[in-house]
Amino acid sequence: MAEGLRERKKRQTRQHISDVATGLFLERGFDAVTIAEIAQATDVSVNTVYNYFPTKEDLFLDRSKGIVDRLSRWVRARGPGESAVAAVLRELRDEVEAVSPRVGLMEGYAQFLRVIHDAAALRSRLWSLQQEVLENLERTLREETGAAPDDPLPTLMAGQINWVHMTVMSVIGREMVAGRPAVVVSRETLALIEDMEDLLSERVLNYAVRAPR
Repeated sequence: MAEGLRERKKRQTRQHISDVATGLFLERGFDAVTIAEIAQATDVSVNTVYNYFPTKEDLFLDRSKGIVDRLSRWVRARGPGESAVAAVLRELRDEVEAVSPRVGLMEGYAQFLRVIHDAAALRSRLWSLQQEVLENLERTLREETGAAPDDPLPTLMAGQINWVHMTVMSVIGREMVAGRPAVVVSRETLALIEDMEDLLSERVLNYAVRAPR
């Protein structure tokens, strides 16, 4: 369905507020910027800002929905004969090899991480998002395998798969903060992914394999 004029204007307003707020946060730090200042800089009311973003943390982490659903989307989209962790490894390799900003391989990511590091509220929100990622993945694995509610295996497998993702993101973040070129970090992270795959047991590697069509 085509996007209507009203919906397009709302989307553009939301994006404008987000972009301006992110610029202020990166320049001055999260705690130093107020919602009133963001409203003034975007020429909207404070209430309008809150209508689009219930909290200040939502403004900085406004693309978190895609992150929370990422692992579950990758698992659900796995191909015939592909296991859950194989799908995640494949997607990660593709993103890293492409030097994709979706995994932090971009200019400005280091400053983004520094802002989070310096703000307790953002660190707390990020921890909550990471828990959502894990919970979503576990729920997806239960649905995809038909596991019983008391079966511990989806919980254990979700932890293993999440470890792969979190380790990749953590290493990329650390290296980007250290000021290393994204293309170099990409190459080294690809080697790291290979090492992590070697550490996974056969049981993990063959869990939730999608049946051939």
